[in-house]
Amino acid sequence: MTTTVGIVVRDGVILATDKRVTAGYYIAHKRGEKIWKIDDHVAATMSGGVADLQSVLSFLTLRAREYRMEHKKPIPISALVNYMSLILFYSRPYVYIVHSIIGGVDEGGAALYMIDWLGTVTRERYIATGSGSPYAKGALEVGYREDMSLEEAIDLAIKSVKAAIRNDPGSGEGIDVVVITKKEGFRRVFTTQQKIVLPEI
Repeated sequence: MTTTVGIVVRDGVILATDKRVTAGYYIAHKRGEKIWKIDDHVAATMSGGVADLQSVLSFLTLRAREYRMEHKKPIPISALVNYMSLILFYSRPYVYIVHSIIGGVDEGGAALYMIDWLGTVTRERYIATGSGSPYAKGALEVGYREDMSLEEAIDLAIKSVKAAIRNDPGSGEGIDVVVITKKEGFRRVFTTQQKIVLPEI
């Protein structure tokens, strides 16, 4: 249970998540990091089984480093997405419980993909995953424009995760936002931690 959001604009990609880590409706952690840096130019969000995601994303990170060392340039994002899709598809009948957004900027420009636990890949302009995704997707549908600036897209990503936090018990505790651009690569631009106010006794 979680909310993750991805938005692509001309200048880069924005990834945003909440910070609540759950096991069913049990809140296991309140400061979870759900955005995984694969390389300086690409990152992924984490929604689903944490151990499964860590296993798959660790492989992608290693493959990205090997590619950079061998070819002296960053791995294409489409190649990473294809690797992940193949891992998930050919692992059957065992299934990795993962639902991830992979986004970044390479020689072909900014790109955003969604991959589900069966290995299905779709290229998106904006997407939300996790238990809070219906609420986040509603905010994205209303607010997204193809000509958005990076700053406008960051604001929309934050609003989308906030919409999910307000309505979904599996999302909460704060928001993390990462931006990936050609010029600056991977950088964290926003993080909040919800303050818990206890009632007076």
